[in-house]
Amino acid sequence: MTNSTPRIALITGASRGLGRSAALHLAAQGVQLIITYKDGAAAAQQVVAQIEALGSRAVALRLDVGDSKSYAAFAESVKAALAATWQREQFDYLVNNAGVGFNAPFAETSEEQFDMLFNVHLKGTFFLTQKLLPLIADGGRIVNTSSGLARFSFPGYAAYAVMKGGVEVLTRYLAKELGPRGISVNTIAPGAIETDFGGGTVRDNAQVNAHISSVTAQGRVGLPDDIGGAVAALLSPGNGWVTGQRIEVSGGMML
Repeated sequence: MTNSTPRIALITGASRGLGRSAALHLAAQGVQLIITYKDGAAAAQQVVAQIEALGSRAVALRLDVGDSKSYAAFAESVKAALAATWQREQFDYLVNNAGVGFNAPFAETSEEQFDMLFNVHLKGTFFLTQKLLPLIADGGRIVNTSSGLARFSFPGYAAYAVMKGGVEVLTRYLAKELGPRGISVNTIAPGAIETDFGGGTVRDNAQVNAHISSVTAQGRVGLPDDIGGAVAALLSPGNGWVTGQRIEVSGGMML
């Protein structure tokens, strides 16, 4: 990380859910934010207002992580935002959070559905990070997002979990290759969380919620702030020596 202040984080998909929670937790620690959204411009601006209410600064930029052809233009918009808002050429933290949920049995998963998950979760994490790499300060940090489903198996999540397994492998390679720049790279792997992700099943289906709670050491499903707080903790000053790790934040699910 650069010695200058403030620290600046870029979080993809931060207009709602886990990305929003991470942004607000980081803002509370004095980190300033570039957040992205795909469709929810109004929601993103509400997050910007909440960040500013915490005494931090923020910019919201549109990004479709599933469209790799848009990355070059997005990188230019990040450069412009850094210059205009912070008089900086680089930011410190990249959190690859944006994602899309999908549930279907292996036998019924279509190639189009597989490609959609691949473009967002695996190809997106790989090539967006690559495109933004010149804008990440030496000594910075990258947090990629996996899932508990890369460790334990629930029917219907084969395609999704395969992408997250790839993200975990990519994280180790990035930690190795970016180590000479002092950039640490880790994976955070949420367990089941009460959000609208994947249609809100964990939040809205009482039977699913109860089952997950019963196989979780802490006796409940996760909340967005459980993950947002963990991301902020991982990016706190004391964790700079942690790199190449998979950190599951699931309350002890399926131990």
